[in-house]
Amino acid sequence: MTETVLTNARLILPDRVVNGHIVMRDGRIAEIGDGAATGQDMQGDFVSAGLVELHTDNLEQHLRPRPQVDWPHPQAILAHDAELAATGITTVFDAMRVGSIRWRPNYGSYARALSREVEAIRTAGLLRISHHLHLRAEICSETLVEELAEFGPGDRVRLVSVMDHTPGQRQLRDVAMARKFIAARSGMTAEEVHDYDRRLTALRAQFGDRNEAAAFEFAEAVGAVIASHDDTTLDHVAQSAARGVRLAEFPTTPEAARACRDNGIRIIMGGPNLVRGGSHSGNVNAAALAKADLLDIVSSDYVPAALLASGLFLAQLWDDLPRGMATITSTPAEAAGLADRGRLAPGLRADLIRFRQHQGAAILRETWVEGARVA
Repeated sequence: MTETVLTNARLILPDRVVNGHIVMRDGRIAEIGDGAATGQDMQGDFVSAGLVELHTDNLEQHLRPRPQVDWPHPQAILAHDAELAATGITTVFDAMRVGSIRWRPNYGSYARALSREVEAIRTAGLLRISHHLHLRAEICSETLVEELAEFGPGDRVRLVSVMDHTPGQRQLRDVAMARKFIAARSGMTAEEVHDYDRRLTALRAQFGDRNEAAAFEFAEAVGAVIASHDDTTLDHVAQSAARGVRLAEFPTTPEAARACRDNGIRIIMGGPNLVRGGSHSGNVNAAALAKADLLDIVSSDYVPAALLASGLFLAQLWDDLPRGMATITSTPAEAAGLADRGRLAPGLRADLIRFRQHQGAAILRETWVEGARVA
């Protein structure tokens, strides 16, 4: 039996904050109590459930730190894992694109091979935190059906998001802005960008409906939660609701967010949007949605440290620390079907973080996963 007692802590429970102690035993939370106990002194720091991250591009950033630089995969996977542990994330859904375009540079198939590498490292016991698989199904692609067929129920796919990055659609509905973004990122000329848009639009017309149907069928077959992505119009949300979607990643307009709420679809927004005070691509302000009670879950997206910062930002906005922290702990865990974590409660996994605040910034001091200190 292994036991760790944390005392003199401000425990963030689902409905309140209490000064007390918490006992971790054999990887689970064994006891939560008011007042002091004999154990490790938390010096009045906050202790919360570990953070649950549903949508992050962080692994891909470690794999390709520069446009023409490919980093060795085992080193990239381990660095990604260590970074998340150091920011308080104890459960992550590693996002990997499925659906490739043969003529598009750096847009080939990679998810099947990479997911096997992550799984091999996980099985060897080398990862600090809990990793699951999030497949981003790109319907504007040539090979989505074939790539999905390479995965099965044993591959830990717990989340599938359906994405459409066709020019003029969803996040790219402003074609002029999208073309400027593509040109700046790729170095293509204006004429090349126009040709690029034309070819993508044709690709969507040829394969899009088939790909979309395949993504939904696959998610059902492997028991994964399915999410919409970048809902922009009322029609987008109505289509999602009709297909049983219950999680919307990054709706781009207030109208779409409101429709998600009306249809019982949880709304996930990006932490960088909250921290920066707005969307980098001109979409709806996440804080405005939070003020209108149209935000349920936060994702760090492309900045892992944004997750804890966002939970505390919302806690201040709502004047409710448990509610703010729930957007990065219990609500994402519940949305992903993980009933064994996300809250400080006896019997749940002892995935915990310790932090304090300094001049509004979160200072992460320790992270535990199943009772073992990992950062």
